[in-house]
Amino acid sequence: MSEALAPRGLGRALETFAAWTLAVCWIAPLVYCVWTAFHPPEYATRFSLFAPLTLSNFAVAWESAPFARYFLNTFALVTMVLAGQLVLVTLAAYAFARFEFAGREIAFALVLMQLMIMPDVLLVENYLTLAKLGLVDTIVGIALPYFASAFGIFLLRQTFKQLPKELDDAARVEGAGPLRILWKVYVPLARPTYVAFALVSVSYHWNNFLWPLIVTNSVDTRPLTVGLRVFAAIEQGVDWSVITAATLMSCGPLLVAFLLFQRQFIQSFMRAGIR
Repeated sequence: MSEALAPRGLGRALETFAAWTLAVCWIAPLVYCVWTAFHPPEYATRFSLFAPLTLSNFAVAWESAPFARYFLNTFALVTMVLAGQLVLVTLAAYAFARFEFAGREIAFALVLMQLMIMPDVLLVENYLTLAKLGLVDTIVGIALPYFASAFGIFLLRQTFKQLPKELDDAARVEGAGPLRILWKVYVPLARPTYVAFALVSVSYHWNNFLWPLIVTNSVDTRPLTVGLRVFAAIEQGVDWSVITAATLMSCGPLLVAFLLFQRQFIQSFMRAGIR
């Protein structure tokens, strides 16, 4: 019996070691970022238990770039994208899940093909389209290509299809139409899925860099990621203490939200049935 359990115990030990190794590799940059941001520049490359703490790096970073504007732009961008996505993916998922129409399966297959296309492939075409519409260097221009989410449509369609059709029949008996059934029946029952999708959408677009970098040209429209890149340009000098302080300010809201609501985050993903 002990000989049979030995390989299993060794495998579990290797899995634990690998998990801890990945965890250390993941958290090491964050630990360095926190250490450097709260200590003077001379301690950026050396560790000392007696190193003095300081908040001056955050003050210098805040005064060196219009971070208030960057935060406002990022919040507006994330809110706009999420609102547009929730409306479009809800209507599309409901149609694919409950309505019969010619070419439904082909249309859904085309939607799924979007998951196989990297967004970087469409950068040039998206930019040319926005230029024709006059939306270059605008918050709307950054958000517009992301309003339709194949991932969200697929996720909600699977959730809607799992709901019993008897709920539709009961609502129709009460005189409810399709949109009222969607709003009163499907949307409340799919709340965990909406939360899970919202988390993915907000975290992705809060950290998105390449597309906003291409389509923005001014401070008035730059989100945090692009503003941080301009702020940390080599020609302005490299002060890692100030740069890490600016980085913490940029990712701080997401970190705080995760620490406060991590249980809800995990439960939402589990209940949403992401596979």
